[in-house]
Amino acid sequence: MAGGRSKSNESDHEASSTLLFKNDDSLEPYQIIDAFTVCFKHILDSPELDSFIQKVKSHLYNRDYIAAFDDDNKRFGYASRWSPSRALAYASLFSSLLPVKEMLQEPENVKRVLCVGGGASSEVVGLGAVFCRLKEYHPNSPSQLDINVVDIADWSTVVSHLSTYMKQNWLHKEHSLNTRFVNEDILSAKIDDLATLDLVTLLFTTNELFAEKRKETIKFLHTLSNGCKKGSLLLIAESAGSFSHITIGNKQFPVQFLIDTILVGKQGEGNGPWEIISENDSTWYRINEKEVAYPLKLENMRFFYRLYRKK
Repeated sequence: MAGGRSKSNESDHEASSTLLFKNDDSLEPYQIIDAFTVCFKHILDSPELDSFIQKVKSHLYNRDYIAAFDDDNKRFGYASRWSPSRALAYASLFSSLLPVKEMLQEPENVKRVLCVGGGASSEVVGLGAVFCRLKEYHPNSPSQLDINVVDIADWSTVVSHLSTYMKQNWLHKEHSLNTRFVNEDILSAKIDDLATLDLVTLLFTTNELFAEKRKETIKFLHTLSNGCKKGSLLLIAESAGSFSHITIGNKQFPVQFLIDTILVGKQGEGNGPWEIISENDSTWYRINEKEVAYPLKLENMRFFYRLYRKK
């Protein structure tokens, strides 16, 4: 682990190994699930749904991410199967991280988020569930959440369906929440507005980026470090234990060690451009099946996360 970390009161939740199934700072889990049930009705009712899901799983097993998501049937199939569980977990995570919650509840300003690899929209819905609940306390305030989603596959229809649902059902004023989808490879895309971002998320994405293009991924992290403004947040989460080891010289290191070194600095020095303000190497989110109903199985999740703040 990298050293020189700031252990402020913002990190109170890192000791907990289980996120709350629901809490007062997010919409109810059934409301989140309803969004997917309504928006994905056409695919959930399709007799070919299982076939679509199996095709995606086969391509992902072969690490062929382009083929896995090359048409809307596969994209909706994947999102209908895995995005609801993740959206529940992400909403709980976002609302438990005080710096993220404070950003989303700030009543006056426009807040901007970049979701890297977020086309399946679980983080979009998770952010929306927290923002819209906190917005209830200031329904007529000028605060606004703008979410940019960048993904190598064209998830524009999925993002549009869920965004429209949230705007129409969760908000007093629809223009308070806006999403924009960009169909590009983040490792080669030109990002001009990093300095305007309040939060960047890489949720269940970083491992794939490193596995595919390590050098370009390291460059992208440096780009974030150089472009993001002081005080901006960076949230990385991955399935616990999923990170592969990489070889540097004759030694092997977990990839999260490399990420911490790039962002925070060498162990014990903490001289990098970011500081870790909350972390957990193994946190659970468990579904309470008595409180939500969905046509497909909702999965419990175990993952680790790091929340960084730009110095």
